[in-house]
Amino acid sequence: MSRLNRVGELDDATAAGRARDGDLDAYEVLVARWTAPAHRFAVLLGAGVDADDVVQEAFVKAYRQLGRYRGESGFRPWLFSTVANETRNLHRSRKRRDGLALRAAAREEAEPLSPDPADLTLAVERRRQLVDQVRLLDFREREVLVCRYFLDLSEAETAEALDIPKGTVKSRTSRALARLRDRLGEVAGA
Repeated sequence: MSRLNRVGELDDATAAGRARDGDLDAYEVLVARWTAPAHRFAVLLGAGVDADDVVQEAFVKAYRQLGRYRGESGFRPWLFSTVANETRNLHRSRKRRDGLALRAAAREEAEPLSPDPADLTLAVERRRQLVDQVRLLDFREREVLVCRYFLDLSEAETAEALDIPKGTVKSRTSRALARLRDRLGEVAGA
């Protein structure tokens, strides 16, 4: 069995520990394991076409800061906090907040739940309305919803990824969901 195959079987904490000690194969495993999820996260936070650059920079910074990684809540939320920070840096450098987030989700084809074209059309329209309304949310509310519902992170993982208190995650989630309910009700009633 090759060295890389053995390293590939490592859990994140062990791989990060080995990478911290200079084992580049171990870090390569982490990069391979988490690049796609980190990319989705960056896109959903609004990095858009710059998501590749955001993720690459996040992995470079994460490697440089492996000494700070303690492994208490997992490598994923720790890495995602770096991706979130890099995405925020991108937003600041662009000096704009419109047209952000969920581009990838909006472009994906909805899978039909039934062969009835009318049902498919209705599902696509509902999804489009939801994505449109999520895009209109304040960036802070949007990033919490992306973490919680699009990436399926726990409240604790979301708090760590966004570097905010768990209570803030709860309040922003509640506020954002209430706004979505109101807005989607207005859209349906129009």
